[in-house]
Amino acid sequence: MPRTAPPPPAAPPRDRRRASASVVLRSVLEHGPVARSTIARLTGLSPASVTDYCARFTELGLIRETQAPQKVKGVGRPHVPVDLDDSRFVVGGVHVAVPYTTVALLDLRGRVVVRREVKHAGRTEARAVLARAAAGLAALLDEVPGSRPLGVGVAVGGWVDRDSGTVVEHPLLGWREVPVRELLGAGTGLPVHVDGHARALVNGERLFGRARGSRSVLHLFVGNVVDAAFATGDEVHHGPRSQAGTIAHLPVPGGTEPCACGRTGCLQVELSERTLVRRARAAGVVDGGNPMDVLAAARAGDPVAARLLVERSRLTGRAAALLLDVLNPESVVVTEVGALYREDCLAALREAVGPRRAPVAPTSFGDGVLAVAGGSVVLDVLYRDPLSASPELN
Repeated sequence: MPRTAPPPPAAPPRDRRRASASVVLRSVLEHGPVARSTIARLTGLSPASVTDYCARFTELGLIRETQAPQKVKGVGRPHVPVDLDDSRFVVGGVHVAVPYTTVALLDLRGRVVVRREVKHAGRTEARAVLARAAAGLAALLDEVPGSRPLGVGVAVGGWVDRDSGTVVEHPLLGWREVPVRELLGAGTGLPVHVDGHARALVNGERLFGRARGSRSVLHLFVGNVVDAAFATGDEVHHGPRSQAGTIAHLPVPGGTEPCACGRTGCLQVELSERTLVRRARAAGVVDGGNPMDVLAAARAGDPVAARLLVERSRLTGRAAALLLDVLNPESVVVTEVGALYREDCLAALREAVGPRRAPVAPTSFGDGVLAVAGGSVVLDVLYRDPLSASPELN
C-alpha cells in the first residue's frame, strides 16, 4: 500500500484560542457595527464561540453593543450589532527618526489622537532619546485625561530585532545593540513592543489602510533610512533576528553618491532625505536641512525643487520594480515624501515601476505616517492576541 504522510499536528488549544479571538476582533474592526451572526458567517466559527468571545471583549472594554438593533426577517429577536469601543483605550506610538522622535497616542482604529515631535537637538544617544520619548508620552497622556494606555509601540529604521526588542544597528543614529524594550519599559511602566518601521507600516496598512484584504503586500520606506517589508497571508517576513528588508546597499545603476560602506551608488545614499536636501542646498533651493522645505519650494513654483522631487520618486519606482521582480506582491505601498504629496511624483514613481504590475499607492496615513508606524507595532500585537496583549486587559 502506498504510504501517506501523517497529518500535521493539531495546534495547541492556547494557539487555537488566540487565533479565534484574533479573527473575531479583526472582524469587528473591519465590519463593525456588525451582528454576531455575521461574524460567525465571516469567520467560520460557531455562533456560540463568537458570542463567548464578544462577551469577553465587551467585559474587557474592547467592543460595545450599538444602540439600534437590526431588524431580522421572520420570527426572532433583533440583532444587536457590536462595534469597537474606541473611547477607553489608547496606545503609545514612538517613531525614532534621524532628526527627531515622533511620540503619539492612537485609538484602537489606528487613528492618531495627539502627537508631538521631539527634536534630538544633536543628542542621539539612545538613553537620552528614549528618556525624552517617555517624558513626551507622559505629557500626551496628561492631555487626554481618562484614557487608559495598553502599551507602547516603537518603530525604528535600521536593523531591529523584534523578538528581543533591540535595535541591533542603526548607523545614522550611532546605535548598536540598544535594548529599547527594556529602557522604554522602565521609563513608561508599560509593555513595550519594538519593530522596524517598514514592517510596522505593513501591519498598519493591512489593519487600517489600503492594503486591508490584500493577500501579499510590499512596503517600501524611503526617508533618511531606506528599507522594505513584505507580508504574505497574515504574516510579515522577519528572517533570522528580524534582518529581512535590509536593502540600503542595493546597487543603483548610474548612482553617484559615495556610501560609508566604501562603494558608490547604494540605494540608501541615493534616495536619502539627506541627499535630497544637500542637492537642494547646492542648487540654492533651500538653506536648511528639512526635506519639507524642498516640498514647500516646489509648491511655490520652484522648478528645480520640483525636478529634484520627481527624480527621487522616479528612482524610488525603479527600486520598487526590482523588489517586485523578486517578490511579486499583490499590492505595493510606498512611504516617500514626493509621492505622498505630489501627483507628478506619484506618476513618475508609477511610470518607473512599469505597466502590468501590482498597483502602487502612497501610504494611507498622510502626514501622520510616523505616528501610525509606532502605534501599529503594539496594535498588531493587540489584534493578534487580544485576550493577553496588555495587563490592562486582565
